[in-house]
Amino acid sequence: MSQVEFFFQPGSACLSLASMTHDDFLLASANGLQSEDPGPKMLSRRSCLQGTLAGLALHALGPSPAIFSAQATGFELKYCLASSMFGQLPLKTILPEAARTGATSLDLWPKQHGSQREEAQAMGWESFEELMHQHGVGVGCLTRYDLGPFGLDEECAIAGRLQCPLIVTGGHGPVGLKGGDLKQAVKDFVERLKPHLEVAQRHGVRLAIENHGHNLIDHPDSLRWLGEMSQGLGLGVALAPYHLENLGMGAQEMASLILDLDKSLAMFYAWQHGMGCMKPLPKEQELLQLPGRGDLDFKPLMHALRTIDFKGWTEVFMHPVPRGIPIMPEVEEATREINLARSYLARCLNPIQ
Repeated sequence: MSQVEFFFQPGSACLSLASMTHDDFLLASANGLQSEDPGPKMLSRRSCLQGTLAGLALHALGPSPAIFSAQATGFELKYCLASSMFGQLPLKTILPEAARTGATSLDLWPKQHGSQREEAQAMGWESFEELMHQHGVGVGCLTRYDLGPFGLDEECAIAGRLQCPLIVTGGHGPVGLKGGDLKQAVKDFVERLKPHLEVAQRHGVRLAIENHGHNLIDHPDSLRWLGEMSQGLGLGVALAPYHLENLGMGAQEMASLILDLDKSLAMFYAWQHGMGCMKPLPKEQELLQLPGRGDLDFKPLMHALRTIDFKGWTEVFMHPVPRGIPIMPEVEEATREINLARSYLARCLNPIQ
């Protein structure tokens, strides 16, 4: 881990940690983590506060600048940046933000939520790969709800070329089932999906089904059965707490579900319901979808992920209204919000005593 140095003028003042509020800590850590100037400098009172806390956060969270760690157990969250968090801004604008948000890879979203999947193909795959290489970012996921689970064969070939390990999509089948009827419908879905899973595996790609409202794969039982039936098939779960909250589940129940899913969990969306994402809201209310802003306690979820030694992607996520716009008006503001959420998740994993 790189050293953090601070230079003080005699008689300069710096706020003590004891005087800080919870929001002060999050804001200072997030701002400090975005600093791009590694050189020593004279610090103002505000800069001293931000720099000190960012340094402490990095020290506590482990040696990697790209991954927030719970150092005591060696567990790490692996961050992937959803391009849709920046709406339909171009890749050249989004890619520099990946490292600033702790992400090693990008999740390419198509229209209407984003446009980067279409942009990547339009520029030609060689040019796209060169651009990604220039920024030191990989393709971690292709999100293709638009194609559905049975229309992904060509996308799997593209993912294989890009060395992208994961494609996320939705389930397919009857809605509103329970008990044995639901279990049979999940079994039928997996059976129908098997030829497409074989294609995915030939290209080194795993498919993941998100739990989505008004979908076959919605209720926690459907997720558990999907996990049980998908062993060895290259099929996994993309878990969205947002939709589980809609079913009345709390943090402890979600944590129990994560433990049950275990190795079938491929993607974790750090995303809560807040006040929803289906109608226009004041920005402060819309942002309640982000970890640390709404009421959902992510500590049990983080502890469950650590218990199963989760190796999949974590995405700080939310939906703006309307779809296709960045979560904040300015790029730097969007990055700041993502880092605030990461700082909260890191403290859930490794609380400061």
